[in-house]
Amino acid sequence: MSSLQLLTLLLLVSTVAIPVVTCRQWCMAMPGTSDEQLQANIDFGCSNGVDCTPIQPGGTCYDPNTLFDHASYVMNAYYQSHGRIEDACRFDRTGCFTFADPSNGSCIYYT
Repeated sequence: MSSLQLLTLLLLVSTVAIPVVTCRQWCMAMPGTSDEQLQANIDFGCSNGVDCTPIQPGGTCYDPNTLFDHASYVMNAYYQSHGRIEDACRFDRTGCFTFADPSNGSCIYYT
C-alpha cells in the first residue's frame, strides 16, 4: 500500500463516526407498561428518596410530559441512588436496562 493510499484510508477512518462503548447503564420503564403501573413506579420512587422536582411543571425533565418519560426518570434516579443493583430496577418487572444514554436536552439521567 502506497503512503498516499494509507493517508487516504486514515483520513476516511478518522471521519467516520464510531460509537463509543460504555459500561454505564440506566434503568428505564419497559415499553408497554400500563399507565397505572408507571404512576405506581413514580409514586414509589418519589416516596423513597428520589428528588422528583425535575419532573414537575417547570422542571428540567418535565418535557416530554408523558408518564413513560417521567417514570423512566424516577426509576433511573431510584436505581442509581440505591446501589445500582438489579433489584433496584425491578419495579414489579416493569424496569429494564439500557446502555444508551436517555438524557434529552436539559434532562440529564445520572449514572
